[in-house]
Amino acid sequence: MATTPNRNGLLDQPPISTDHPIINGTSKPPNATGECDEWTILERVFRVLTDEGYLGPSTHQNPVVSFVYPEDLKQLIHFPMDEQTPSSAATVERIIRQVLHYSVRTGHNHFHNQLFAGVDPYGLTGSWLTEALNTSQYTFEVGPTFTLIEDAVIDKCLRLFEFGEGDGILCPGGSMSNMYAMVAARYRTVPDVKRIGVANLPEPLVVFTSEDAHYSITKGVHWLGIGLNNLVKVKSDRRGCMIPEQLEQAIQSVLDSGRKPFFVNATAGTTVLGAFDDFNLIADVCQRYGIWLHIDACLGGTAVLSHRHKHLLAGANRAQSLAWNPHKTLGAPLQCSIFLIKERGLLHECNAAKADYLFQQDKFYDISYDTGDKSVQCGRKVDAFKFWLMYKARGSAGLESLVDNAFACAESLHEQLRSRAGFRLVLEEYQYTNISFWYVPTWMRTDQETPDWWQRLYSVTADIKEQMVKRGTVLVGYVPLLHKGIGNFFRMVVTCHPRPTPETMRYVIDEIERVGEQLPR
Repeated sequence: MATTPNRNGLLDQPPISTDHPIINGTSKPPNATGECDEWTILERVFRVLTDEGYLGPSTHQNPVVSFVYPEDLKQLIHFPMDEQTPSSAATVERIIRQVLHYSVRTGHNHFHNQLFAGVDPYGLTGSWLTEALNTSQYTFEVGPTFTLIEDAVIDKCLRLFEFGEGDGILCPGGSMSNMYAMVAARYRTVPDVKRIGVANLPEPLVVFTSEDAHYSITKGVHWLGIGLNNLVKVKSDRRGCMIPEQLEQAIQSVLDSGRKPFFVNATAGTTVLGAFDDFNLIADVCQRYGIWLHIDACLGGTAVLSHRHKHLLAGANRAQSLAWNPHKTLGAPLQCSIFLIKERGLLHECNAAKADYLFQQDKFYDISYDTGDKSVQCGRKVDAFKFWLMYKARGSAGLESLVDNAFACAESLHEQLRSRAGFRLVLEEYQYTNISFWYVPTWMRTDQETPDWWQRLYSVTADIKEQMVKRGTVLVGYVPLLHKGIGNFFRMVVTCHPRPTPETMRYVIDEIERVGEQLPR
């Protein structure tokens, strides 16, 4: 059959027959030696994941984790990479089963240890597809659909957070998103920094964040050459919210020292207490001094999907940049981190290196779709597709329902703790789905609450956690807030997946009580 150019300059091709064995699914692609065994491992793994309860919520029949100490685990699994000949499919499956058995089931109904938990099935589907296609998110020519998908995700998020005609990029985690913000703010403040570097600036640049903010800000000022001495941690109130008056005093003190304030990081949902700063008051301060305001909404940004709870983000649209991680509360597969910026074109301007082997200016298509030069990375994973597919499948109403349910279950947990003997809340009121508390065993309740008593309670908290991990019944985190003079307490984080219920909340309370009462006095 002859081929002739069509109106797009393409050669018309004969239709692909649906009888082709690859198209109709009757054949598996052979490997280089003509064998098909290496591809059957995918089917084997999927069967293991489903049969052993790794896909979907796992309840009491499976432990959250089968904990083994590191040195013992080395005896159970052969970790050194010293194989000389290919392994059989059965051997590979056995290895996979071993790894799964000793891994944490983050999709378990009783996993509440981190800011993330179970994975959204549509997001997981998106993750599998992007891994199978194995492409990069830098040029349209190698990721045509994914380039447009990332554009759609950024556009949707700009509208959700009321960021106007801004810009954005998917980043490898919230820590990187926060560093993108610092780099953009630094460039906007001193454009020549890209040429001369921070060492040759006329005055040191200074970053401000709250004492309850994520530690990525501390790491960021180090990595970007700003220096820890030029990071000011502003005092927060008892809820963990930055005190705007303290911020203004800190800015004035820095100015008096001859240094230049250039970046304020506010937080929507602090890591421990889930606190939201007052963005309007902080924006007022930043506006008075001409300082870039960034909001770390990696955790709490998910509230934007709920009409009932998005008031927590009031004033966030006044920031110059914002970071949000759908891989936390919402359950997109790790990692899915979105960075938004108000000023369109600034990301490209401050990050572009103009590599002509990749970003040729004479391509046959619109090169504005080659977004890779906005990024500090070259190769970049296709993370947008996971969230995009979740939105396509669930719609705004479906995602809102998930978020509202997480908040409702956090409220249920809070109320159950208030009415249950022996439990004490760290905060009587809360803003997000982080609920913090202690359990006081009966044998401690009649003692005087001296400093030694409190130290004992902090140790009891860690002891309860240890026993639950070793039994595999519940994983819930414990943390101290040393800057507030508070020792260990439980931090329970309620997420969208697996879908929590008041009953799963009650199970955690019951298990903490049961283990606490069994501890040696």
